[in-house]
Amino acid sequence: MFASTTRRSRQRGLSFLGLVFFVAIGVGVVAVGAQSLPVFLEYQAITKAANKAAREGNTVAEVRASFDRSSAIDDFKSVKPEDLEVTKINDRVVVRFEYSREIHLAGPAYLTYRFKKQTP
Repeated sequence: MFASTTRRSRQRGLSFLGLVFFVAIGVGVVAVGAQSLPVFLEYQAITKAANKAAREGNTVAEVRASFDRSSAIDDFKSVKPEDLEVTKINDRVVVRFEYSREIHLAGPAYLTYRFKKQTP
């Protein structure tokens, strides 16, 4: 009998409320992650299109036209060709863009992502 009481006192584990708490936190993380994934995939597509436009174009019009073609293919609308800042540094075309995206969480709460990128 003495051995069974000492065994019980050494038992460790997770209570039901602890489990509910961790599941709720996990669901929240998954929900935010699921809404954030398309935002980051779009950012990667925009960065890829800006890099391609900087490599292919020599003038502002060429860079914007190349970016517009890429945006039609990848279907992103957060950055338009008019939003690009195109400059030349040492005979190299440099493209900059900046934008933000919001994800509605609950009630008045939003998660805002701000992106700013310059092609190398």
